[in-house]
Amino acid sequence: MLRTHTCGELRKADSGKDVYICGWVQGVRDKGSLLWIDVRDRYGITQVTVETEKADAAIVDVARSLGREFVVSVSGKVNERYSKTDKIATGEIEIYPDKITILNKAAIPPFTIEENTDGGDELRMKYRYLDLRRESVRKNLELRHRLAIETRNYLDSQHFLEVETPVLIKSTPEGARDFVVPSRMHPGQYYALPQSPQTFKQLLMVSGFDRYYQIVKCFRDEDLRADRQPEFTQIDCEMSFVEREDILNTFEGLIRHLFKSVKGIDIPALPRMSYEHAMRYYGNDKPDTRFEMHITEMKSLDTVSVFSAGFKVFDDAELVAGICVKGCANYTRKQLDELTEFVKRPQISASGLVYVRCNEDGTVKSSVDKFFGEEELKKWAVHFQAASGDLILILAGPEEKTRKALSELRLEMGTRLGYRDKNKFSCLWVIDFPLLEWNEGDPNLPESMRGRWVAKHHPFTSPSKEDVTIVQQMAAEKRGESLAKRNSGMEFRVPNANAYDMVINGVEVGGGSIRIHDKELQQNMFTVLGFTPEEAEKQFGFLLNAFEYGAPPHGGIAFGFDRLCSLFGGADSIRDFIAFPKNNSGRDVMIDSPSEISDEQKGELFIQNATTEKK
Repeated sequence: MLRTHTCGELRKADSGKDVYICGWVQGVRDKGSLLWIDVRDRYGITQVTVETEKADAAIVDVARSLGREFVVSVSGKVNERYSKTDKIATGEIEIYPDKITILNKAAIPPFTIEENTDGGDELRMKYRYLDLRRESVRKNLELRHRLAIETRNYLDSQHFLEVETPVLIKSTPEGARDFVVPSRMHPGQYYALPQSPQTFKQLLMVSGFDRYYQIVKCFRDEDLRADRQPEFTQIDCEMSFVEREDILNTFEGLIRHLFKSVKGIDIPALPRMSYEHAMRYYGNDKPDTRFEMHITEMKSLDTVSVFSAGFKVFDDAELVAGICVKGCANYTRKQLDELTEFVKRPQISASGLVYVRCNEDGTVKSSVDKFFGEEELKKWAVHFQAASGDLILILAGPEEKTRKALSELRLEMGTRLGYRDKNKFSCLWVIDFPLLEWNEGDPNLPESMRGRWVAKHHPFTSPSKEDVTIVQQMAAEKRGESLAKRNSGMEFRVPNANAYDMVINGVEVGGGSIRIHDKELQQNMFTVLGFTPEEAEKQFGFLLNAFEYGAPPHGGIAFGFDRLCSLFGGADSIRDFIAFPKNNSGRDVMIDSPSEISDEQKGELFIQNATTEKK
């Protein structure tokens, strides 16, 4: 070894020792009679002090030739520092060198490799290997490592086996778009990179591996944002002979173990919330429960008249609802105008904002005073449980769009008022999701997935026990079978899924379901989703065939490992916790990927040389 100690471990107790350290030059300060060299490695920084009048001239010459990021080795004696600092762990000592060796010189880095760097995102991603030298980025990867270790420790203690599944698999039409890989040995045929190991982990259950997990790389060709990358990592898990409660208890145990072992935080038992409740009171299915501020509906209220007052915005609306913001009745007109502009942004696209001030003197004033009298507005205040000093913010419009807008407004107010503390954690399970959702024509989905039922989670999710008959009914209708009795006059409704999501601080960190393990029910599900028997057999025949050989009841969950890391690290972007991430365009600007391949490679893969323009 070229070193006896790292740059982060020497302390006052080591004074007098002869040591060797290696690292990168963080900086050099030359005061004439004294030279200070900060040497850095991933463990910390150690100060090397050269007394120019006492030290060997060769050492002084080498010390004065050093530049930032030079790689050096230093041998010398540890001394207690006269001027100590608590800013670094080694702040009580310094090394007086008897030899400094330059192991490698370095060009001037394109940005300062310090916490307050002058490099922008793109520049730091281009030189990611330099960015990784910064302490905050290094700590992010250390946190990721610790989470992975503790995940494996917990799952091993619960008798899970880590099993690797294939990376080159078959393309399937559900979910996001696949990344595909042309096959040289099979001209005109393609592998797909897995969006998840879903079918393989179900096959492992059929194989008798009753507890499986994998910290696995997955791939989705979808539009990117702060919490998405084209390649990402999941904690992927599956269990046999279980019901929903078994899954929830096991993986609630995992998340509590991670918080305790990694952050030293005791998380209480996770509450359960239905999908319907989440949508009604929070406007989305991943509610941030660090603060209250529930959505309150007004349209169905008998005691409060919001209609027939000549206010067309309310009269034409499917939904009139709002939030009560405690203590904000003193918001200025400028602040209210900012909120109005916020909800009118294209990403939210509300038509406008109605506000009601519950003033400290007991009066109630609003932006719609010309339509509603004060007595009417006081009834609104009672309905919103608003006290003196509170502000009510109301939106109106199409139901789905208005709920989404209110959700965004609620989160914005939570941020402005400091309710969304990154050091506070609120975890819960969201359950009782719809099994299906109707897709009218999302342009982001393949054409085959438009104007039909699509799976809310994925096509292998089991309906709730009570709703199995609804799936059978829908499949029969799809096949055109005679249904005169229609299950004793049963009214159609969207069946519920035996599915669940774990949400932390308004972020979905994990999702899963009890799976379909009966071949007939799985065939019915494929039928409801618009697969012909031939298409189902072509795409998923291997799974249907496996079900004929004794598939146990099973279910599982997958956690977004990158998202967990960012939550534990108090960051908004998962990129900070990935060693070599892609940018917002899905490019690796460091290695310039994706890139063209040679005509020779194209020929070997039977790919036409001409680039087909998108039409």
